[in-house]
Amino acid sequence: MKRSFPLGAILVIALMSGLFASDLELVRYNNPGLTVDLGVGLWAWPLPMDYDGDGDLDLVVGSGGKPYNGVYFFENPDGSLMPVFKAGVRVADYKKNLQISPDGSVLSPGRSYPDFLQSGLDEPVDLPLKTDDVHRTSGSIRANQWKYVDYDGDGVLDLTFGIGDWIDYGWDDAYNIQGEWTNGPLHGYVYWAHNKGTNDKPSYAKPRKVFAGGKPVDVYGMPSPNFADFDGDNDLDLICGEFLDRFTYFENIGSRKKPVYATGRRLEHDGRSIAMDLQMITPTAVDWDRDGDPDLIVGDEDGRVAFVENLGDASFLPPRYFRQEAEYVKFGALVTPVSFDWDGDGDEDLVAGNTAGHVGFIENLGEHHGRPRWARPIYLKADGEIIRIQAGSNGSIQGPCEAKWGYTAVSVADWDGDGLADIVVNSIWGKVIWFQNIGRRGRPKLASAQSVKTTSPRKPSWVWWTPEPQELVTQWRTNPAVFDWDHNSRADLIMLDHEGYLALFRRIENDLTGTGERVFKTEGPSSFDRRGTPLDLISNALRLNTDRAGMSGRRKFAIVDWDGDGALDLIVNSTCVDWFRNIEGIYRYEGPLCETQLGGHTTSPTTVDWNGDGIRDLLIGTEDGFLYYREGR
Repeated sequence: MKRSFPLGAILVIALMSGLFASDLELVRYNNPGLTVDLGVGLWAWPLPMDYDGDGDLDLVVGSGGKPYNGVYFFENPDGSLMPVFKAGVRVADYKKNLQISPDGSVLSPGRSYPDFLQSGLDEPVDLPLKTDDVHRTSGSIRANQWKYVDYDGDGVLDLTFGIGDWIDYGWDDAYNIQGEWTNGPLHGYVYWAHNKGTNDKPSYAKPRKVFAGGKPVDVYGMPSPNFADFDGDNDLDLICGEFLDRFTYFENIGSRKKPVYATGRRLEHDGRSIAMDLQMITPTAVDWDRDGDPDLIVGDEDGRVAFVENLGDASFLPPRYFRQEAEYVKFGALVTPVSFDWDGDGDEDLVAGNTAGHVGFIENLGEHHGRPRWARPIYLKADGEIIRIQAGSNGSIQGPCEAKWGYTAVSVADWDGDGLADIVVNSIWGKVIWFQNIGRRGRPKLASAQSVKTTSPRKPSWVWWTPEPQELVTQWRTNPAVFDWDHNSRADLIMLDHEGYLALFRRIENDLTGTGERVFKTEGPSSFDRRGTPLDLISNALRLNTDRAGMSGRRKFAIVDWDGDGALDLIVNSTCVDWFRNIEGIYRYEGPLCETQLGGHTTSPTTVDWNGDGIRDLLIGTEDGFLYYREGR
């Protein structure tokens, strides 16, 4: 019989429904019948289980980030292999490193939740081990993944642990002039602790590392270890994920009671490594298709979840991403929207970047019950190829572990003066590029990327590589704003310069801009850190980020007459967004425009006029990939 929601879950759902009632509104698709990628907020930690008791496997997914964090239930409506799940329902607060064990137990570091189906995470039971009992390295642990497993086949549940250790990696700014990373790698270790007692009264031996090929298992961070019989020979093999996008298989060449693991090998299909679309992957083993062998259900950094099917002999198919009934508009993670009528049909669409490095188009299909009705996001193409900017091995100042991130931030405007809207993009590289629209009004078509040029190129002091001649390079993860600032019918560029000042790059001729001019002055705080915290009260040029290297950049802003006085103000990202009022050319810091904390990483503001009243309203993209709306003055 299908089980109803526990009282605790009902209370959480009720609280969520009113979370933004007085402040911000989550933007809905308003498009009945539409299906989209299943997605939570930032980081997906899947817990496949029969949550509603109807006999099929649902998805319960933990998600961090702000503000859409929590544990969400996605109902499987028909038990099919690739169902269209119901929209997610929040059933618990977020807890880091949630894992589901092969016996269905839910654990976090040092705790189990034996009554999870009824009480969620509200009634934990402490385990007689601490993280320091497993692995101690002075605060360098990020992934810390605990599971029950009968590791040695004695009929009693032991504990296994996946530890992501960053002690050798450090954090950022460790490239030499050849672009080689001079710090160490990420580490992803696997431990097990023998249970000398019983399941009811466990007594654990000192945890020890799992070895494979005569060496400790050590993948590239965030191991997410899964012990299961993947090859059908009645012993427990091991599959690990990593901080990047691939899987490592360690075959048990010993026995069920005395496991011996072979050197790891990548999971492959048709001679190519099986890889997730993004990174920070979190695989969980479960027999999803009920064919007798364990498959993998895998979460991605941007909140999506995929099915990686085991064909029965540890041979796997590439990931297939689950879908859900559309509810809230979402475009990956750390979404950076701008409002623009991209398809020329008279209403405001959205063009956006995200962590994966895409540039997306979300079409406004017209009104539905007083709000826009949105299409499923699509990836824009340039010269026939999907736009995807990625760091690769050395494009992120924070190191090679960020290889699959792109952090695209966009502006849509007529850059070349031909009457068609082009797209200008900054990214994880800090290289400012543009895509020329070679289509026609209402039928845009983008050519391949070109560098935005400057007559006096500069670069941040920590950038190891040398820009091309006249290539505009500035701080990473900050948006460009194309704007005819001096009213000469030529598009200028406004963005952070190489030292974090908000600067005007004037158009000189053709596609050339001059050295950035620090024309934005303030009498309030003039310097801010990456999260938007004011650092001083000195009248000076507006410096939106004083930090360096990995903590540089990260600022997003919109230029708009927010208070209706005829002067262009600034709305700038913070934990929500902040307003700088333009008073006779001086930008006075007025503080936040909303109360809800929307970001631990960053937000990205733009303005819209969906109700057609001529007043610009506020739209904020956030780290969870969703969009939050508030009417203007």
